[in-house]
Amino acid sequence: MRVVELAGIGPAPLAALTLAELGADVVRIDRPVPSPVTDGLDRGRRSVVVDLKHPRGAEAVLRLAERADVLIEAYRPGVAERLGVGPGDALRRNPRLVYARMTGWGQSGPRASTAGHDINYLSLTGALSAIGRAGGPPQVPVNLLGDFGGGSTYLLVGILSALHHAGATGQGQVVDAAIVDGVTHLASMVWAQRRHHGWRDERGTNLLDTGRPFYDVYETSDGGWFAVGALEPQFYARLVELLGLPEWAEGQYDPERWPAMREAFTAAFASRTRAAWERVFDGSDACASPVLDWAEAVRDPHLAARATHDRVDGGDVPAPAPRFSATPTTTAAAPGPVGADGERVLADWAVRGAAELLADGALRRGAADPRG
Repeated sequence: MRVVELAGIGPAPLAALTLAELGADVVRIDRPVPSPVTDGLDRGRRSVVVDLKHPRGAEAVLRLAERADVLIEAYRPGVAERLGVGPGDALRRNPRLVYARMTGWGQSGPRASTAGHDINYLSLTGALSAIGRAGGPPQVPVNLLGDFGGGSTYLLVGILSALHHAGATGQGQVVDAAIVDGVTHLASMVWAQRRHHGWRDERGTNLLDTGRPFYDVYETSDGGWFAVGALEPQFYARLVELLGLPEWAEGQYDPERWPAMREAFTAAFASRTRAAWERVFDGSDACASPVLDWAEAVRDPHLAARATHDRVDGGDVPAPAPRFSATPTTTAAAPGPVGADGERVLADWAVRGAAELLADGALRRGAADPRG
């Protein structure tokens, strides 16, 4: 599968990286002057530099799109059209093409043309208001929930579904992946809980938002943290047993007891170090686990046994996910110099008029500035 990625940051590059690790041949169209903002998600692709302000820059991209199965872009609505590489232009050249568009607000609506970032998209969906403790402000979940949960994930779902349709019918289409749509769908369970099971819009008062003492985090004596998720009665019973609190075996779902229960759990966890509690809970069904930082996660015995992390260019990177029994994935390699692969890609993809594109400078012949 061949993918053209118009370089951007955030959710679209992660989708392209994932496709590369799943086996796609992904070509990244970089700008003549690389952006000073980088996300480090440019592994696993060959880089071609195209100047879209050049009179034939758009033609260079469209010639690549003629040979591709997928084109990914993450511009504001209308920008690709103004540059001459919009879906109308691309699909006329290649009717089977999946033209995948990644934005925060979507291709339509009052905010479509305005700027935003993960935190802004979350704020409009209701998701940001739900994250945090009762009486406190909303908490920002890095950019995992919006950019990558509601963004990359749904962009990939759209691409793979549209590829299935194109393979069956010969007809490509446009995928409009918006973070606001993806996050809203990602929260389907919360929406169902609000309708049918009494989920409250007040932050920190529900089953999964620290509103219950048996689903929360607790500080240990050495400043570490332990996560507790003992929702089911049998897991809760094991939790209080190992905490040395047999008096709390009853009344798990009695709201009147929760304030005192939380105090008891807080005092218990504060009585030992995180390492000591790790030994207590190791191998148990108490649903209690240490809160690891990023460096500790790499060394965790379970994640290490699954090879959840890999090493690329001397640094730790996530290994590809998910796992396959018949078609193993490959961790994406470190990127080379920007624009180093132009001539090779044109040859490998048998792009029309390759010599012409190189001669007039629309597509750069060699490497541009090295990546930061």
